[in-house]
Amino acid sequence: MKVLVVTLLVLVSVSLVGYQPQASARAVYAVNLVGKWRVKFHLSGVENNLLFNSQPKGLGSFLLLDAKSDDKFEAVARPAVWGETTNERVSFCGHLTLQLGTCCREMGTLIFKGRFSSNNLITGKLIFVTSIEEEESPYRFRSEVGAFEATRVLE
Repeated sequence: MKVLVVTLLVLVSVSLVGYQPQASARAVYAVNLVGKWRVKFHLSGVENNLLFNSQPKGLGSFLLLDAKSDDKFEAVARPAVWGETTNERVSFCGHLTLQLGTCCREMGTLIFKGRFSSNNLITGKLIFVTSIEEEESPYRFRSEVGAFEATRVLE
């Protein structure tokens, strides 16, 4: 059994050495996350909005826009960080208190992972992880998964 596993690993390794991904017809965009972004995202059936102000060297801040108070900015900016990955992909995250469902607000980490669709648009997935223990979760944390769209705010 051990020999079979080692043989399979060697075959997979050898076959991947010469692998060259095919060039796609996908347009290449200048990955420049620095600036202000309006981020619209959905969690637990609730639409949320925030302003992500990204600064050089991976620093930034989140300002939560509360749709229930006519999209006015929250008084306090929360620290955020960001990074560029590969293939026009970016990620940004920070700690926020969000409304989940119709009754409760929870503090947690909001993580966005997306790809540039154009120079001024990023789309992708997000996850919100709270520190509340959940018995049924394999990780013991409550989490919500959703989608987002970030549009550059042109000044």
